[in-house]
Amino acid sequence: MCGIFGVIGPKEPSILEDVYLGLYALQHRGQESAGVAWFDEGGALRLQKGMGLVHAALSQEQLSKERGSCAIGHVRYSTAGESSIINAQPLHATYSKGQVAIAHNGNITNAEMLKRDLESRGAIFQSTTDTEVILHLMAHEQDLPPIDALIKALSKLRGAFSIVALIEGRLVAARDPWGFRPLVIGKRDGIHYVASESCALDIVKATHVRDVNPGEIVIIERGEITSLSIPVKPARRFRCSFEYVYLARPDSDIDGRSVYDVRLKLGQNLAGTCPSPDGEMVLGMPDSGTIGALGYAVASDLPFEMAIVRNRYVGRTFIQPTQRVRQLGVQIKLNPIDKLIRGRNIVVVDDSIVRGTTSQLAVRFLREAGARKIHLRIASPPVRFPCLYGIDTPRSADLAAAMMDTGDLRDFIGADTLCFLKVEDLINSIDLPATELCTACFDGKYLEE
Repeated sequence: MCGIFGVIGPKEPSILEDVYLGLYALQHRGQESAGVAWFDEGGALRLQKGMGLVHAALSQEQLSKERGSCAIGHVRYSTAGESSIINAQPLHATYSKGQVAIAHNGNITNAEMLKRDLESRGAIFQSTTDTEVILHLMAHEQDLPPIDALIKALSKLRGAFSIVALIEGRLVAARDPWGFRPLVIGKRDGIHYVASESCALDIVKATHVRDVNPGEIVIIERGEITSLSIPVKPARRFRCSFEYVYLARPDSDIDGRSVYDVRLKLGQNLAGTCPSPDGEMVLGMPDSGTIGALGYAVASDLPFEMAIVRNRYVGRTFIQPTQRVRQLGVQIKLNPIDKLIRGRNIVVVDDSIVRGTTSQLAVRFLREAGARKIHLRIASPPVRFPCLYGIDTPRSADLAAAMMDTGDLRDFIGADTLCFLKVEDLINSIDLPATELCTACFDGKYLEE
């Protein structure tokens, strides 16, 4: 999971500041590194990259002084290749047809096979990220113009890839034919934007024009949008259902669906599937469980309380690189309000259980706060299968629900009861056909390559 952002418009300093702001709005999608690439006034490709959060990795002051008409940016959460500055994006290359920069969200499942083939033909890779495969595939198409080379390169990829690129002074965006990861187009005055989520358009006061369609390549130049297609015909779509459950911000719209509305409905459906006969109040695990808890409370006719307070200066524990850091992050991130909890039977709604770290520690501190009973309700099905498409759950051994049945998992976490949403209720909440959604992390139904 990463965040990508692109902008093209008049030559002015605000172009680079817009990218900086857009990446800030997408910080939840990656906290390991950040980078910006742009064409300067002389047409040269420039880059600024660094490790850490946007404000630490990039110099806002320096970017505000740069003039350019086209720029892209990236925030990274590593799923292919280690977390290091050499893998920070955007990646760039200069080859016989000119300079190219690219930023990628997703996971290319056939990247290793393509890399071995490219290396056998003389390619030398500078990073360990799957994104670099795209640049080498383009460079091996010496007889094609850069855009055609990109189209041919993308047609060879399998898995998840939403990209933004700088090619010949143009902003190019593309979404894989299966539609795994979101990508949206926005506009403000004469400036066009492309972003992983619509919330990044809001911060630059841009209007959400539309989503980039699965399999579409969008070329933006001189205020005009040209739409091309990747020549791959998928049997079905695989839009990521976990984007609605956890990954995306609730103030985003993805493929015409409000993430907030979906999460509210997830909670409402959860109340029907997993009622609590003696629950006295409902609380949500901040922040991604809060909206589901609101839906559960309304559907159950129970009071909702903000009884767990989140420290706003702690990032997402799920996407921290090590288990020890994740555990420490949970301990300092969440704090219960004892007087609301003591002596009561509480229903706790969370968005998902992946490794089980957050749930186990949360139940422990709720016990210490005096809860009589803790009924844990999860607004998604059990995550039993690794994601191959851009979420860092590479092994079943990392997934609590894959290693234990619901009863054992309940005991491991320490809750009095534990209940999950059903897959069919998840699909119903998103309101897209089952053939349009990827539910592989829940049911193991992967893309057949």
